[in-house]
This record gives sequence, C-alpha cells and structure tokens, in this order.
Amino acid sequence: MSLWPKAAMVWLTILGCAVGNGALREGLLVPAFGAVPATLVSGVILCVVILLVTALAGRWFGPQPPARLWQVGAAWLGATIAFELSFALLRGESFEAIAAAYTFRGGNLWPLILLTTLVAPRLVGGPERAVAGSSARRQPR
Repeated sequence: MSLWPKAAMVWLTILGCAVGNGALREGLLVPAFGAVPATLVSGVILCVVILLVTALAGRWFGPQPPARLWQVGAAWLGATIAFELSFALLRGESFEAIAAAYTFRGGNLWPLILLTTLVAPRLVGGPERAVAGSSARRQPR
C-alpha cells in the first residue's frame, strides 16, 4: 500500500481519538475540574495522542523524504480544518464562533493542536527514518 492511503487511515485514527478525547473532556473532566482546566488538559492530551499515533505509524509509513512528511502533515492539517469547519457549519455555528475556536481564549489549545497535527509526521519521522540521500546524516562505511 502506498503512503497516502496509510496517511488517510492514520488521520482517521487520530480523528477517532479526538472524538474520544472530546467525550472524555465533556463527560469527566469538565464536571470534575471546570471548563477551562478541562479544556487545557484535553488539549494537551490530544497533542500527545497525535504524536503517539503518528510515532506508531512511522514504521508503517516506511522511510520517507522530509518533504513528503511535511506534505502528510499539511494534508492532515487541511483535512482537520475542513472537517471541523464542515461540522461547525452543520451544527449552525456562526463564522464568529468558528473563528473564536482558533484563539487561545478560555484555555483553548486548538491552535497548538493544529500545529501538532502539521509537524507530527516530520517530528516523529526524524532524520533516522528519512530516505538515504535526503537531509539525513549518512553513516560512515
């Protein structure tokens, strides 16, 4: 299987984890700690989950040039924003409410989550997994 179907499956896994994280936040964290602390903790949890899922998928992706890993991150970022925007519009949210999600107000870490989504493939791919001849260090013979 080529990289792009694998990347799509990993993104769908991350999406499922994000939905579960939202349920955890609303069902357990908000009642226990309040909205702002729960939102902060939930945001950190989701960033860690994104990095962990991506790290686990790294071997499955196989060696990739750094530019390809950036492309995967950009594709995940675009898919995430498209999903969130579509979901918000289907719920009838105003553009003002949607735009407010892209700030750090009220403990919201959504911008950090988006950044994590973008950089995760390259960050966990690292130079040791890059294709030979790319920016990875070459081993002496």
